[in-house]
Amino acid sequence: MGREVQRALLWVILFGSLFMLWDNYQVYKGGKSFFGAPEQAQTAQADQTASIPAPAPAAAAQQTPEIQAAAPVKEPVVVTTDRMKVTFDLQGARIVGTEMLLFPQQADWTQVGLAGMILGREPAKDLGNVKLLEAVPSHTYVAQSGLVGGDYPTHADEFRLVSKQLSLDGGDKLDVVFEADKGGVKVVKTYTFKRGFYGVDVSTTVKNETDKAIAPQIYYQITRDSSKPAGDNSMYSTFTGPAFYTSEENFQKLDFSDIRDKDAKFVEKTDNGWLAMVQHHFVSAWIPAQGESRLNYAREVSKDLYSVGTLITMKELAPGASATDAATFYSGPQEQARLEQLAPGLELVVDYGWLTFLAKPIYWLLDFLYGIVGNWGWAIVLLTCIVKAVLYPISAAGYRSMARMKEVTPRMKALQDKYKDDKQRLNQAMMELYRTEKINPVGGCLPIFLQIPVFLALYWVLQGSVELRGAPWILWVNDLAMPDPWFVLPLLMAATMFLQILLNPKPTDPVQAKVMYIMPLVFSIMFFVFAAGLVLYWLTNNVLSIAQQWWINKTIAEERAKRLAKQ
Repeated sequence: MGREVQRALLWVILFGSLFMLWDNYQVYKGGKSFFGAPEQAQTAQADQTASIPAPAPAAAAQQTPEIQAAAPVKEPVVVTTDRMKVTFDLQGARIVGTEMLLFPQQADWTQVGLAGMILGREPAKDLGNVKLLEAVPSHTYVAQSGLVGGDYPTHADEFRLVSKQLSLDGGDKLDVVFEADKGGVKVVKTYTFKRGFYGVDVSTTVKNETDKAIAPQIYYQITRDSSKPAGDNSMYSTFTGPAFYTSEENFQKLDFSDIRDKDAKFVEKTDNGWLAMVQHHFVSAWIPAQGESRLNYAREVSKDLYSVGTLITMKELAPGASATDAATFYSGPQEQARLEQLAPGLELVVDYGWLTFLAKPIYWLLDFLYGIVGNWGWAIVLLTCIVKAVLYPISAAGYRSMARMKEVTPRMKALQDKYKDDKQRLNQAMMELYRTEKINPVGGCLPIFLQIPVFLALYWVLQGSVELRGAPWILWVNDLAMPDPWFVLPLLMAATMFLQILLNPKPTDPVQAKVMYIMPLVFSIMFFVFAAGLVLYWLTNNVLSIAQQWWINKTIAEERAKRLAKQ
C-alpha cells in the first residue's frame, strides 16, 4: 500500500505541473483555461488630494491629438547607431520605427529541424531583424511627444530637421535636432544617441516668442494597436500591453480590453515612475525626470488603437523666456542589468509570473554561472548540480528507502498473497515491515516534489529572459529557449527515466508495472514542446539521480551482505 501511495503521489505531482504548463499554452493559443477565466487583478488607484486642484487625467489626456492607425510616414528620417536603426517622421518628430540590429527575427520552432521536415514548413529565407516600433497600414506602434494647453506644436505638426549627421559612425554620441514653430512658440527637440545604449535622451526646449506669458504642458506617450508582435513564439504565453510604474503602487500592467472598456486601474497623479509598452523579450518606455508632478493616462484613440502617456505641467514662461524638459525613451531588449540602471523598477517588465520570488534568484545564479563558463547550457547543467547538491541529504534518504524497498519486494509480495483477504491485517504487516527495514514509503516522492518549484521557475526564466533568447549549447541545440529541433534531449530524458525505473522497486501490481514502463514514452512526447534548456535541466537531474541511486543501491546491498555473513 505504501509504495502505491508513493507512486501515485509522484505522478500526480509531475502530471499536475505539466498540466499547468500545457493549460497556459492553450490559453495563449486562444482557447479557454481548464480553470476558467481568471479575474482581472485589481490595483488600487492613488488617492486624489482635494487640496491640490488639478484637471482630471482623462480630461487632460483628451487634449492630446489623435493619430489614425494607418497614418503614413510622410518624410522618414533614419538614424543608425551601433545597436539599432531608428526612424523618425517629420510630422511631430515622432519615433515611428526601431529596428534591433543585434537581434535577428527567429523562425518558429515548428519550421526548423525534424518538426519542420514532418510538417513541411520552412522559414522565410530572410526574416530580418526584430522591429519594435512600426508605422505601417497593418500595424501601428509609435512614440510621441508634444505640447498642449494652447496652440502649440504637437506630434501632429510638421517639424524641420536641423541636424546633418544621422549616423553614429565611429563616434560615441550623436545629437539629432528637430524644430517647429506654432502660435508664437518655438519647440526644439534634441534626441541624443550613445554608443552601446538602446535608449535615447530626449530634450525638449520651449521658447515663448509671444508677448504674453504661457504655461504649456508637455506629454510623452506611446500609441499601439493590440496585435501580438511579429514572430511571437507559438509556445509561450506572454504579456503584450501597457504598463505603469510608480512608487505608490509599483508595477501595474494594463490589458488593452480594460482600456477600451474604461476599466483600467493605475496611479494617475504622481511625481515619479515611468510608462511602457511591453512585449515578449522587448520593451519601449518613456522615463520622465523624477520629481515632476504629472498625470498618467490611458485611452483608446480609435478602433483597436491605444495611447498611454503622462502629462507634465511646465513652469510659466514669460515673453522671451525658455525652459527645457528632459526624458529618456528606451526601446530595446529586456536586459535586466541594463533596465535596473535606467530607472527604478524597470526590470519588472521581465515577467516571471507567479514564481518571480524564486525565478529571480535562479536567473541571478544562472547569470553568475554563465559569467564563469560562458555558455548558458553549461550554466544550466551547473545549476542542476547545485540544486542536486543542496537537496542531497533529503534525496539520499529517499533513495535509501527506495533501495531497501526494492530488496524487500519479494517479502511484500508474500505478505500480499498471505493477507489478500484481510486488508487491515495486510496494512499492519506492511507497516511493521517498513519499521523493521527503516523504510519511508513516501520518501522517494520528496526529492521530486522539491524539484518541481525549481523546474517551474526555470520555465519562466527561459521564457522571460532575453539573455537566453537564441542562446546555443552544443551541436544541434542552438536555442535553449526553444524546443529541441531534433527531439534528441526528450528522447535521452526518456532513456534516463527508463533506467530510473529499473533501479527502483518494481510494482507488485502487473498493470501498474506496465504503466510505469510506458511513462518514459509519454513524458518524452510531452517534453517535445518544452524549451531545450528545461529538458536539459531535467535530463541532467535524471543522470545525477541515477548515479546517486546506483551508488546507494550498491551500498545497501553491501551492508546487507555483511549482515547476512555475520549471521
